[in-house]
Amino acid sequence: MRASDLLKSRPEGLYCPPGDFFIDPVRSVERALITHGHSDHARSGHGSVLATQETLDIMGLRYGEDFAGTTQAATPGERLDINGVAVTFHPAGHVLGSAQICVEHKGMRIVASGDYKRQKDATCLPFEPIRCDVFITEATFGLPVFRHPPDRDEIARVLKSAAQFPERSHLIGA
Repeated sequence: MRASDLLKSRPEGLYCPPGDFFIDPVRSVERALITHGHSDHARSGHGSVLATQETLDIMGLRYGEDFAGTTQAATPGERLDINGVAVTFHPAGHVLGSAQICVEHKGMRIVASGDYKRQKDATCLPFEPIRCDVFITEATFGLPVFRHPPDRDEIARVLKSAAQFPERSHLIGA
């Protein structure tokens, strides 16, 4: 099997023909697997959504409880079968509930990372390397134009905001 037979790009997003699902689709689809709750990956209006419980909770807060027709929580490391395609969610270390999605079929294993982070972060499970034939990753923040401040500066900024506005929600990195 070729990688392009298992996952391919379509206008709606990354599509798995044998499983008949999309990963992080940009348009409403019947079946969506979501890597994490940031708005460039998680959108409302899908028929069904499979994601970690934390991601489903974030989507519910962001879009309202009726953000999808149905939802299913994926437990990290648990192997699921979707139309004969093995799917497992693995920690991505990016944000609370973030996951890489491993798709396996007929001897081909592809991991779609969504966003991930290799450095330690107390707010989420650490990135878990997964053996695969193809690793699909984003490289947005690899551009030289992006310069992220040190963690201690970001933590100080959010603590200051929380002290100034204790009655408000404080969203970080979304």
